[in-house]
Amino acid sequence: MPRPLDPSQAPLPSERLRVGDCIVDVPLREIRAPGKRRPLRITPKSMGVLLVLVEQAGRVVSRDTLMTEVWPDTLPTNDVVTQAITQLRKAFDDERGNPRYIETIAKNGYRLLAPIQWIYTESPDGAAVPTPAPDDERWADPTRTTAKYPAIAGADPSEPLAPVPFPVSPLPRGTWTSILTVLCVVALLVAALVAWALLRTPPIDAAAGPAVTSGMQGLRSERPYRLITSMPGFELSPTLSPDAGMVAYVAIPDGERGTSILVQTTEQTQPRLLTRPPEGSDDSAPVWSPDGRWIAFMRTSPTTCSIRVVTPNARSEHEVGTCDRRNPPTFDWTPDSNGLIFGGMGGEHGSLGLRVLDLDSGAWRAIDYPHKPDDLDTSPRYSPDGRWIVFVRNPPLGDFWRIPAQGGNAERLSHLRADLRGWDWSPSGRGLLFSATVDGEYRVFRLDTSTGEARPVGLEDAQSPVAARARRAIAFVQRRPYFGLYRVDLTAGDNGNVHVVEPLFPSSSRDLLPAIAPDGRQLAFVSDRSGANALWAGDVEQPDTLRMMGGIRPGSRYPPSWSADSRRLLVTGTDENGRVVLQEALPASGQVVTLRVPDPDPLLARYTPDPNRLLVLSATGEGHPQLRLYDRSVAPWRSLARIDGVSFFQVDAPRNRVVFTRLTESGLWEAGLDLSAASIRRIDDAEPTAERYRLWFVAPNGEIRYMEQLQDCAANLRQLGAGGGPGRCLDQTRRSAINGFSLGGQRGEAAYMALVEWDGADIGYMELPKETAPPMPGWVN
Repeated sequence: MPRPLDPSQAPLPSERLRVGDCIVDVPLREIRAPGKRRPLRITPKSMGVLLVLVEQAGRVVSRDTLMTEVWPDTLPTNDVVTQAITQLRKAFDDERGNPRYIETIAKNGYRLLAPIQWIYTESPDGAAVPTPAPDDERWADPTRTTAKYPAIAGADPSEPLAPVPFPVSPLPRGTWTSILTVLCVVALLVAALVAWALLRTPPIDAAAGPAVTSGMQGLRSERPYRLITSMPGFELSPTLSPDAGMVAYVAIPDGERGTSILVQTTEQTQPRLLTRPPEGSDDSAPVWSPDGRWIAFMRTSPTTCSIRVVTPNARSEHEVGTCDRRNPPTFDWTPDSNGLIFGGMGGEHGSLGLRVLDLDSGAWRAIDYPHKPDDLDTSPRYSPDGRWIVFVRNPPLGDFWRIPAQGGNAERLSHLRADLRGWDWSPSGRGLLFSATVDGEYRVFRLDTSTGEARPVGLEDAQSPVAARARRAIAFVQRRPYFGLYRVDLTAGDNGNVHVVEPLFPSSSRDLLPAIAPDGRQLAFVSDRSGANALWAGDVEQPDTLRMMGGIRPGSRYPPSWSADSRRLLVTGTDENGRVVLQEALPASGQVVTLRVPDPDPLLARYTPDPNRLLVLSATGEGHPQLRLYDRSVAPWRSLARIDGVSFFQVDAPRNRVVFTRLTESGLWEAGLDLSAASIRRIDDAEPTAERYRLWFVAPNGEIRYMEQLQDCAANLRQLGAGGGPGRCLDQTRRSAINGFSLGGQRGEAAYMALVEWDGADIGYMELPKETAPPMPGWVN
């Protein structure tokens, strides 16, 4: 069996190899598993681990060997090997408990079980030849992947995808009688098919135009876009130059901890560093000016926030304004490139309405239009013709609204109440491109501003769409993270810095929103391991008790809630007609009942000590969130009290209080369980920040724990309030899902969380058809 050669003497035998039933493309870093819609791209380090296992196929490779080969001259944690193996198993569609590809040898290492076979191309004379080493400058990559193998660079997406070649093997031999028999059978089948087709084919009408060409044209699988970045990690928040020749985006440069702005052409070329933030700071949110001369961006640190502009050649950079780091603003350019329009900003720079910053004078100007004190208007964009401003009102229950550019009455354009991840005007200005979550997945849609109809455009796992101003082209982020469930023992470790991280109910899918019951045994969570989002529950000490709760289609925004006796669950989701409903489930019996809550859009519900009273967070017609206390002993339910503007809440029954965050600003509040106005009190001014409003939990002992992401710790758990301290780093490299975690035990001794198993983001680029051309599916010019 061929084995990879040492690149110091010769290149790899080929660019592709077969591992079991899967095809591995080394330059593209892609693994195609049978039955999957598309291959999965892995990181260069994961590919390096795979190549070492391939070289030692069938033999045990220790973790130390893998770290020496793949991470030379560095001091990574042991988690990096685990993460690489996890990603490879997902790509191979392998099961840890019953492995077919990679076997874990306890306290020793890993072994590649599947047979391997290098796939060769053919020379003109039919002989198999190895693929030559890539010496084209396009493939140059300074990143060292392993001690033995060269860096694995991404492919150029502008080149057409070639069919995957398979090894040449002789045909099986047979007798002349068997061969003639097979030929006769094939001929009869062909004749029968031709006759059947002639009988069913209608006569051709010459006036109807040219006939459709036969063949394989209708089965083309060529995607309408290409990926223009393929670096390890994340490339986020793209912005296009007016002519779409360049793209700027956010990434973490090699060897750095913070994010910077990078810029490159819209081909897959090597990027260059545009900004260099000071140690401890991050640059984000780049926006290209309409005249192409400037890129605005935001720089944040633990204590500061500023708005800056930089030239695309990085020769000039200026600070133009300040902001509140706890409530980071959204902004875009004015049509004349002389100012920036900002969405609502809470906190010390507070104004929840739209404002314009004039860059020449530094003066702020409020836009005159109607908005309520509890309206949060964000992400404003001027239309391509400069006549309109469209913005998102009240995220994360967002909808699009429009006002004239000079101010005036606000007009609602959509009724989505969606969790939006970026938007922009379509190039023609007659529609909006936006990304929203559907069944836990982000997809790009186009909203027709004249009808309010939203249609998918065929871009899945896509976020942050942005259009060029002078060319019919868009860029976007392609991202599909996978999360696994873990239990972290907070009592173990050395000085509180090292913790036992134990996987729970492992799968190859996305597991989110873990909610541990008061008994500390039952765990409920949302997962797409059945093919679509569903509610699952099981005993954490008995994995074989895990079961899916039928009749529930849960959302992925808010977690399920347990009753005090650990027997019942409240969960929000959609019914068979797509309506948002509140349901109560009994995991022991599988019984599910839809509750008749008066609110049309319930988001989150929790039990109170009184079984006849429920607290329900819901949305009004305009997307304003409200927390209501209901008496459900009467029909219809009777509303007893409410608090407006609540974005998330938890019940602290032992202390007779409800703790909550607000939509419009950072911080934390508490109120009595009766929601009386007199009981409302602010208990933290800074955290949680507005974008991490679900990443906190009230422990059974009343302590409030907050999950934050730091430059040196991806998942840091810290106690809010006096005596909280710096917190505990639960995982240095894997971040927690942003939609919540839970704590169990008498004092919150165990954390149940969804940690990212694999995550990465690339920038996609797509040319749009001309306005005179037939529209693409889902597109309206």
